[in-house]
Amino acid sequence: MSNVSIYVENLSKQYSIAAGKSLQNNLVDQLTIGFMNLFQRSEDPDPDKDSFWALKDVSFEIKAGDIVGIIGNNGAGKSTLLKILSRITVPTLGRAEVYGRVGSLLEVGTGFHPELTGRENIFLNGAIIGMKKDEIRRRFDEIVAFAEIEKFLDVPVKRYSSGMYVRLGFSVAAHLEPEILLVDEVLSVGDSAFQKKCLDKIRNASLEGRTVFFISHSMTAVNSLCKRVIWLKGGQIVEDGSSTEVVTKYLATSLKGLDLTEEVWKDMNEAPGNEMVRLHRICVRRQDGQQSDPLTMQSPFRIEIEFWNLIAEANLHITVHLYTADGIIAFATGSQNDGPIPAGLFRTVGYIPGNLMNSGIHRFVVLFIKDSSCLIHRHESGVPINILDISKRDGTCYGKEPGVVQPMLKWTTEYLDMTPEIGNMKMNNHYTSDRDACVC
Repeated sequence: MSNVSIYVENLSKQYSIAAGKSLQNNLVDQLTIGFMNLFQRSEDPDPDKDSFWALKDVSFEIKAGDIVGIIGNNGAGKSTLLKILSRITVPTLGRAEVYGRVGSLLEVGTGFHPELTGRENIFLNGAIIGMKKDEIRRRFDEIVAFAEIEKFLDVPVKRYSSGMYVRLGFSVAAHLEPEILLVDEVLSVGDSAFQKKCLDKIRNASLEGRTVFFISHSMTAVNSLCKRVIWLKGGQIVEDGSSTEVVTKYLATSLKGLDLTEEVWKDMNEAPGNEMVRLHRICVRRQDGQQSDPLTMQSPFRIEIEFWNLIAEANLHITVHLYTADGIIAFATGSQNDGPIPAGLFRTVGYIPGNLMNSGIHRFVVLFIKDSSCLIHRHESGVPINILDISKRDGTCYGKEPGVVQPMLKWTTEYLDMTPEIGNMKMNNHYTSDRDACVC
């Protein structure tokens, strides 16, 4: 147990719903409540009805130096767990043991006194986690430089914007040398440049032997930073394992019920089209046939289009225009024209390779072309193509990469010659191998 940083056993937290209801003391509210009670049946109070479990029987342990991601939908119990570990709230049942000094960034302004200046709050936060004044002074300039608030250091933080709050809050939490760093989703408030700087700081903290608990809805950041992920749902642990496996399962489950991967028109007379062509079915599927798994940037997928050709010996082909959520056309692709086709029901399938699409929600338009140049019908499909980014990165970028597409292209580097000018220079024997990188 000497290497354990956080130990949680059968942790549960119950909240009372009734406790959150404010008392109504004015005459109008009291009369209204009394009038409503005349028409309500008198029943024995149900304790389960007036309370809920934010956490229920949660158990795990974290070793020193690990970065562990916590994922789950809103209301899953993620923030409640961090508040218990931060000793902001106490559990109803179970126990949570934390071995080491804790720095936490749970929500904007947590731990700040609004009337105090940024300078004063830095010393206040340091004192709260048990640091001596000399220790705080030693890191003070580094904290201020990282937060980029030099001009506002002596301004009360109640006048700070949410972005300034986050910059100072994270800088204090990360630089006051805690053994354990708890970070909630507040990084979403900062700009992209600051988010990258924070995520790099989190990675470096782990390399220095500190434990990091990281909550985020950015699966790219979670998958890149964390080797282990805990998935919470309804206050309970659903999965606890490797980041890639847990994130994939979480995304697949989260997208169920929202999976609009198909349009079908059973009645030809009511289907989109005209007297020449009518649509029967449009769908998007992974090429491996796993409908339950989400599409990622690495997933090859197919677009299937079924249609009724109503004119015998028509010379038809189909073109698909694929757009980003911003309305920018990513590319156009289409079926080959193999000559006239008879009347009847047809299926055309377009195959999109993996490592081509950028992340985000895309839409597409289906065009029916006759005689290679005549547009006879245009249909804007209601089927979204949601491309997820769960790839691991090596520290250069944790957010969405720029560009309409993100093809995985082959690059090579070869040694040509040692020129005399380079040969006479003092060389640094450091060589970086060829690996994928992104520029944000």
